[in-house]
Amino acid sequence: MRVSSGSLLSATGIDVTVAERLLVSALDLEVGRGEILAILGKNGSGKTLLLHTLAALRSPAAGTLRIRGDAPASIPARELARRRVLLPQSSEDIFPATVLETVLTGRHPHIARLGVESAEDKRIALDALATLELADMQERDVLTLSGGERQRLAVAQTLAQGSELLLLDEPTNHLDPKHQLEVLALIEKLAGEGKAVVLSLHDVNLAARISDRCLLLFGDGRWQLGRSDDILSAENLAALYGTPMQRLAAGDGSVFVPAFSRRGREAAPGIHDADADSPPAPNGS
Repeated sequence: MRVSSGSLLSATGIDVTVAERLLVSALDLEVGRGEILAILGKNGSGKTLLLHTLAALRSPAAGTLRIRGDAPASIPARELARRRVLLPQSSEDIFPATVLETVLTGRHPHIARLGVESAEDKRIALDALATLELADMQERDVLTLSGGERQRLAVAQTLAQGSELLLLDEPTNHLDPKHQLEVLALIEKLAGEGKAVVLSLHDVNLAARISDRCLLLFGDGRWQLGRSDDILSAENLAALYGTPMQRLAAGDGSVFVPAFSRRGREAAPGIHDADADSPPAPNGS
C-alpha cells in the first residue's frame, strides 16, 4: 500500500441521495497521499453521484467533507480547483476547438483572471498530450476525435490541471486494452508521486490490479470498505452485483468472472461448441 502521511480527502457521515432515494448512508472515508481507492457497484448504485459529492460539486444530504483539511465552502473556487480535479464519465464538445486548446483549459485554475496561458502552461499541456500519445494531434479539432481519443484527451486535461486529489469517473471508458493499461500505469505513477486517486470502475479485475482499497456501493445506502486483497472476494462481488461470481486462477494471480453457464442453450445451426458439455470451472474463492 502506497499511502504516505497526509490526508487529502476526508468524509464523515456522508449521505448521498437522488430523488429521495438513499444511495449511500453515513459514509466515513479518508484518503491519504499516495493512495488509490477504487469504487465499485452496479449501474445506478451512486458511484458518479458520490464522486461529484466528494469533489464538492453537489452537497451531501448529510455529513461533512474536508479537502486537505478544509471545508470546500471555505476554499476559493480557483484554489479548490488546484486542490482537486474531477474527470467526468463523458465529455461533450459543443463548439469547435483544437486538442491543444482543450487540454489548456486544465491550466485555467493557475492563470490569473483575464490572463493568458504562459509558455510554462503550454509546456505542461504539451507534456500531458505526449503522455497520452496525443502530441501529434494537437491541431486536430476535438469534434473529429474517436471516443477513445477523446477519453485520452480528457485524461490529459485532468493531468494538466496538476491537482493533488484526482477523482476519476471511469477513466478507462472507451479505451482499448493497450490504452487502458497505459492509463492505469499513469494513475500508479501519480500515486507514487504523492497524489491521491479515487476512481470508479466497472471492471473488477482492473480495480484489483491497481487499487490499495475498494469501496463497494450497494445502491441502497449500504457500503463496504477495505483493503482490495481482503474485500474483493467472489462472495462479496456476488452480493454487490446480484449475480454469481467466480475467482479463477490466471497466471500467478486470479481474475473474477460472472459464473455464466451455456448449459441448456441451443447452438446455432451449423455451429458445434466443443466446450458446451465441459463442466463449469471450480470456484476458487
